[in-house]
Amino acid sequence: METPSAASCRRRCPLQPPLLLSLLLFALCPRPGLGLYTVHTVYGDTIILPCRIEVPDDLMFGKWKYEAANEAPVFIAFRSATKKNVYYDDLPEYKDRLTFFENYTLSISNARIGDEKRFVCMLVTEDNVFEEPTIVKVFKQPTQPTIVNQAAFLETEQIKMLGECISKEGYPEGNITWYKNGMVLKPVEGAVVINEQTNVDKANGLYIMISSLEYMPTKEDKNSYFTCTMTYHGPTGRETIRSEPAVFDIHYPTEKVRIQVVSQRNTIKEGDNITLRCLGNGNPPPEEFLFYIPGELEPIKSSNIYILSDVRRNASGEYGCSLIDKSLSDSTLITIHYLDLSLIPSGTVTKQIGEALPVSCTVSSSRNATLFWLKDNTRMRSSPSFSNLQYKDAGNYICETTLQEIEGLKKSQILTLIVEGKPQIKMSKRTSSDGTFKTISCHVEGYPKPAVQWTATGIGTLNNKTEETKYVDGKFSSKIKIAPEENVTLTCIAENQLERTITSLNVSAINFPEYDEPDERNNNNRENVNDQAKLIVGIVVGLLLAALVAGVAYWLYVKKSKDVSGESEKDAAQNVQNLPRTASKHVDKDLGNLEENKKLEENNHKSEA
Repeated sequence: METPSAASCRRRCPLQPPLLLSLLLFALCPRPGLGLYTVHTVYGDTIILPCRIEVPDDLMFGKWKYEAANEAPVFIAFRSATKKNVYYDDLPEYKDRLTFFENYTLSISNARIGDEKRFVCMLVTEDNVFEEPTIVKVFKQPTQPTIVNQAAFLETEQIKMLGECISKEGYPEGNITWYKNGMVLKPVEGAVVINEQTNVDKANGLYIMISSLEYMPTKEDKNSYFTCTMTYHGPTGRETIRSEPAVFDIHYPTEKVRIQVVSQRNTIKEGDNITLRCLGNGNPPPEEFLFYIPGELEPIKSSNIYILSDVRRNASGEYGCSLIDKSLSDSTLITIHYLDLSLIPSGTVTKQIGEALPVSCTVSSSRNATLFWLKDNTRMRSSPSFSNLQYKDAGNYICETTLQEIEGLKKSQILTLIVEGKPQIKMSKRTSSDGTFKTISCHVEGYPKPAVQWTATGIGTLNNKTEETKYVDGKFSSKIKIAPEENVTLTCIAENQLERTITSLNVSAINFPEYDEPDERNNNNRENVNDQAKLIVGIVVGLLLAALVAGVAYWLYVKKSKDVSGESEKDAAQNVQNLPRTASKHVDKDLGNLEENKKLEENNHKSEA
């Protein structure tokens, strides 16, 4: 069956001439009604051109040719239907690239831009020539666009070449678009200028697309990123490739100056270093500034850092910095905190027992300070005051002060108080509960600690060695245990660098029990007095409470309280009358001790005789 194109050609070019002439006329005859079947292929791939004509039974041969505008057709391949022979025309551009199959499909390997033509399949019989054209379209994906020749920096208020976006080896021709922060950049007079250029590589016919961008930035562009895209046509439609982003350094003038105090702490104290930093918000920032320092008559020219070492309290004041031309400046107030402590007296102080010692500790500081005392590392409730020094007052006193809000600002001074005294001795004796020995005690006071020695007269047996209690607040006791068969006199000798003190005590034989503990008895008397005082206070409080019960009972309780008060006065008078009796007992006891001492001396004389 003939195709419309063949019939049309036959109407204009009859086939009565010989076959070869008919072929020539058919090739030269115009064919306005040819179909537009198109094959899309990728650059470098193999082009497959099927012959879209039904093969007739009386086919003699098939041929492929290509046609170009205003040029004669060029035959490229021949295949005989009877002899199965294949011949390729001697064309350099298609050498070793063509394959003519038995179904009259033609393949062209390694597709090139020059292969983008109109190819025609021809099937020839004795009576007819059948043709079917095929259009070949070649596509080549361009390279990823890159921004080259980038500007080192951009300046505000000045238009400058930002860079060029280049995409190579593409086909057909594509389009380049610029973006800022993902938004399309369009030409703006005096601010955005875009120029495009298209070049063709003569060796392969591929396009080189170039687009340049001139841009005038603003200060807000300092963190902006720029990209460009290449939009091209591929076998399946439009495609887009995006470049890597580019960020540019935007230069703009300084509009504000700021001074900073660089410190590890929020506050500054005497002895610290002050680091001042001056900053300008321009880009690039200023490299030099003028610093204004309290006490300096002229500003100091320096880099953006200025350091003051080991500052004193007189360095407090207003610090500032400015640009070299003094057009912009900033300042700040700095307070140098300080803390002074004065302890009078301080160091090591030696005083005698019973003396007075005035102590003062004063503070001078930049703000309110906290002062407290320590004695032997224990915090005291109040400041020490010494009007009558005792041994217990000796120790290490520390006056310490801090500024709580100022880290590291702390001062302290120490007073080492030594209370000296000559040795004082009190002796006592006591018989053990089983009556087998007597304990003789020598109670010693003094500082430096006295050394104690014991001497004995008469006959006696020492059960144990001398024992000493702990030396506390200038006091201690030395004790000795004896079981004398006869009366004996013991002497206690206490000696330090100040004086030597001697006290003796007569002790009866072991068969005479003795309980002489004056210190313990005095303590018991104090406890009895304290109990009586508590009893009186309780009675008074009870009377006051009872008086509040009722108005009428109030007078009764008053009367009763008077009666009770009278009885109390009688009891108090009776206690006063008893006091001499108690005193007389002590006198009697002292007299008894004198008589006992006389008896001991007589016995000693008898034993010596």
